[in-house]
Amino acid sequence: MITEQQWLKKYNVNGPRYTSYPTALEFNQSITDNFQLAAAKGSENKHLSLYFHIPFCFELCFYCGCNKIVSRHQEKSNRYVEMMLKELRARSVALRNKPVNQIHFGGGTPNFLTKEQFQQIFKAINDDFIIEDKAEISVELDVRHVSFSLLTTLRDCGVNRLSFGLQDTNEEVQKAINRQQSNELVSKVLEWSKQLGFESINVDLIYGLPHQSITIFEQTLRDVVAFNPDRISLFSYAHLPSRFASQRKIKDEWLPTPPQKLELMLLANQVLCEQAGYVAIGFDHFAKPSDRLVSAQELGELHRNFQGYTLLADSDLLAIGASAISYIGNVYMQNPKKISDYYDVYDTQNLTTAFISNIEKPSGYSNPFPKLPGRILTHDDLVRADIIKHLMCNFLIKFEYVESKWGVDFLSYFSKELLSLVPFEEDGMLRYSDSEIVINPKARLFVRNICMTFDRYLASQLNQKRYSQVI
Repeated sequence: MITEQQWLKKYNVNGPRYTSYPTALEFNQSITDNFQLAAAKGSENKHLSLYFHIPFCFELCFYCGCNKIVSRHQEKSNRYVEMMLKELRARSVALRNKPVNQIHFGGGTPNFLTKEQFQQIFKAINDDFIIEDKAEISVELDVRHVSFSLLTTLRDCGVNRLSFGLQDTNEEVQKAINRQQSNELVSKVLEWSKQLGFESINVDLIYGLPHQSITIFEQTLRDVVAFNPDRISLFSYAHLPSRFASQRKIKDEWLPTPPQKLELMLLANQVLCEQAGYVAIGFDHFAKPSDRLVSAQELGELHRNFQGYTLLADSDLLAIGASAISYIGNVYMQNPKKISDYYDVYDTQNLTTAFISNIEKPSGYSNPFPKLPGRILTHDDLVRADIIKHLMCNFLIKFEYVESKWGVDFLSYFSKELLSLVPFEEDGMLRYSDSEIVINPKARLFVRNICMTFDRYLASQLNQKRYSQVI
């Protein structure tokens, strides 16, 4: 068996994060506007998850690779909210019979929106859907732009989970990434959140940022442990300045080397798990032992979607807003990334009527929507997506489960893939038999490499260097 540093030298290649399979780079099919009706009718999912993408930010964070618009003028969001509500009404037609068990606001910076706009959005959701009593309703927040009044409004709207992007608590690191906030501010906002009774509080951190060292990052981890969040998300910084202009402000020589990044991640596992008592969830999340994610992982029932690790397995995803990706049944569809193109699609006076008419398909009907990028998943796509999800979430896959659910003989269907796993087994990263694949706990950081074995589309994308390194 080779060491973790030797694993790094051998396996720190470029690869997907697998928030979806096939990845968004394979959304090269044209999906017509009535895709949801056929997909929803064929879907076995009983519930619905809603995602709202808010692209606006008050300041530019240099590390960020998200779809965003930087502005100090909150009024710019007025038209955007109007378009989101038009889209929601139109797209709800085929899905409003499914109870909503998850709502998530991401970005960008969702708290760019005003209290009144959040109230307007939740009213629209309640008008068109039934929200389950125990639904998970979460919002990502920039701690620098949070007031007690905003938190009160979110709670009154039904929000029960909050996520704060901190990234690092060191002043030098914060200055290099243009995201500065004091620990005093963070403590005050988290105390407000606990005072108001939110069920779960998550904190986002990033390792591999400029000027991060073992000493600096250890202090950040201890600061975060002192904040006492329920969950911690720890993401690897993906430095792709050729794709994201803001990252060109971060000099290469400021960044830790790949071996140093590995040490930072291993340090996080040591501080958070061995010392602070958190449990590692998947390969980049941590939760308190009492968290339901922990019991789900122990039972092999953990799942993963665009919003991260979840217990919600039987939900279609309706995503609203520019660049947002919906996953209904066996169909992915992505909205236009540019906000002007998004407005062109949904700025139609009779949008809902047109969508309903399209479902009914009257003779001579003229389609008012352009075709949008996406993908209709084949049986093979669905099988591979399920395997990758189980490996990413539970670090094992039982062949009997795949054969029973998908009707394939695992050993023959994936004979080439199993041969490709031999080097991983020889290096002590996993073991497999005639009945299962089990990933070594120490190899969890490299689970993406193992998943790449089952990705039939990967070779063409790797040649174009479209992905960041796995560590």
